[in-house]
Amino acid sequence: MFYSNLQHFKGVSGYEVNGVWYPRVTKIVEIKAKPALYKFYAEMNSFDQGEAIKKQSADEGTMIHKAVEEILIGKSPEIEPLIKPAISSFLKFLEQKSIQVDPEFVEKQIINFDERYAGTLDALALIDGKFGVLDIKTSQAIYRDYNLQTSAYMGAVEKDFKNLQSRWILRIDQIKKCLKCGATLRLKGGREKIKLPWTNGGYSAEAKNCEHEWSELAGDIELKEFPYWQEDFKAFLGAKKLWEWENDYWLRQAGYL
Repeated sequence: MFYSNLQHFKGVSGYEVNGVWYPRVTKIVEIKAKPALYKFYAEMNSFDQGEAIKKQSADEGTMIHKAVEEILIGKSPEIEPLIKPAISSFLKFLEQKSIQVDPEFVEKQIINFDERYAGTLDALALIDGKFGVLDIKTSQAIYRDYNLQTSAYMGAVEKDFKNLQSRWILRIDQIKKCLKCGATLRLKGGREKIKLPWTNGGYSAEAKNCEHEWSELAGDIELKEFPYWQEDFKAFLGAKKLWEWENDYWLRQAGYL
């Protein structure tokens, strides 16, 4: 990424806390290659089109993210029609799953003073009797990259919470399903994306040739636990080292290196 000056770099890449600047977790993990993102841009007519879709998608994700966090702390936010299917499904999910959060630790800034990085937790949560880090995503799948991010959060709070046991990704999305073949249609960022069902190592002829009959738009909720974070944390620290190497020029100006 191009940075126009030191202040631009510091503002985009980190937080200043009590006069000390720390790189942010989400910026550090950007150093890892993202094949799915590259494929997305390759499918676009232009880079600008990809950027516009990505921004609109991020705005929609932020709306879901904010509403879910408010619901988790007991508020009743006004739900925009655009995200109502996702939130309605999430409310039904909460009736079946025990998730408790402390409002003090929702959107909480955290710092790892030993490894010198900072981040913002979505929540610390108690889920089915286990206590740990909860991270909310609005993606179409749970990607392994998320393990780097959540392990960094675990590494930052483990000293303060001796009863820290686990971490979870809560994925919240919206899709339509084909009533004939089971394919899904995802509407996000103004873009329609059809995903065919994968069975026995390939796509069935039925799905490929199906004249899809789509259901109403509905929420798609997935909660997945990743209890073993230490190896992921080693990988995060490796990514951090590479990120520092990549940004050596600015980090030296910032007095970080």
